[in-house]
Amino acid sequence: MKSIDINEILDEARSLEASDVHFTAGLPPLMRLHGSIQKFAGYPDFNEPMIINVINQITSIKHKQLIQKGEDADFSFVSTAGFRHRVNVYRQRGYHAIAMRLLRNDIPTLKDLSLPPTLGDFALRPRGLVLVTGPTGSGKSTTLAAMVDHINRSRSCHIITIEDPIEYLHNHKRSMVNQREINVDVGSFAGALRSALREDPDVILVGEMRDFETISAAITAAETGHLVMSTLHTTGAAETLDRIIDVYPPHSQGQCRSQLANSLVSVISQTLVPTADGRGRCCALEIMANTDAVGAMIRENKIFQIPSAITTGKSRGMFSLDQDLARLTRQGYITESTGLSRCQDPKEYNRFLTMAM
Repeated sequence: MKSIDINEILDEARSLEASDVHFTAGLPPLMRLHGSIQKFAGYPDFNEPMIINVINQITSIKHKQLIQKGEDADFSFVSTAGFRHRVNVYRQRGYHAIAMRLLRNDIPTLKDLSLPPTLGDFALRPRGLVLVTGPTGSGKSTTLAAMVDHINRSRSCHIITIEDPIEYLHNHKRSMVNQREINVDVGSFAGALRSALREDPDVILVGEMRDFETISAAITAAETGHLVMSTLHTTGAAETLDRIIDVYPPHSQGQCRSQLANSLVSVISQTLVPTADGRGRCCALEIMANTDAVGAMIRENKIFQIPSAITTGKSRGMFSLDQDLARLTRQGYITESTGLSRCQDPKEYNRFLTMAM
């Protein structure tokens, strides 16, 4: 039996280009490879003492104390090879479990990620709210890191990031970048946002808009002359806007719609889909820009009309998920069956497949 060395396991996962590593009782170490969960070869099923052994290799005294209290712990871990990982330790059926996201040390550019140049335009807006949405593991943090790096290379400004935990480390380039980690540098997203307004920022990255207080503070910051970038676990522009508005009490929802109509720059929704060759995944996008027409729909509570505006908004850089899946299929990046399995409307997807975009 192999000895348990977390660094060896992570090195092996990285050499195979896995995105995540998992430890749970009753199974050997697992990795997510090209979207699917697979077992590491040569390891036995792990029991609780073996998982505790791994936890002890990756945690500080502070996080050990949290875990001993039965609380979930979020933190970053740097392997002996110098690579960063985002870690969550949690409990299930009375046992501990670990989820580790493998992060790149280098920050990919928008071009590296095959993302459209529109995202660079959004990132260089002087003010407003830019949202990157999608399910867990869809690459939201990487897209935002590339957008922040684009600003860092292009503008002389002050960027503040608020993250839980810090994922990508940004060096100062043309901009000054200060990165704050929840429970290390500051207590909460909302508290960090309130403080940020007194720290002379030009750009504020909020790792996740989790609650009413954070959402409200982010929208206020965007309204008061800052570019605010954040994420939500939603699957499209219309759902994203509904989610934000629904967080507000009913008597404040009209005001929220007005604020969004005035301050929103864009909603970028993304998902990762398996490539046709089975060797990886590629990103399928929906992009909504806040045009005058879209702003009027938000203000007048006609968000249900937004998908139609996206579909017909090619001249403004907009396209729907079904349009992008059809493009990826036509260009041979994904199979038609994959596109059908991920599309929102099979009829629309098939229609876009047969027409030029």
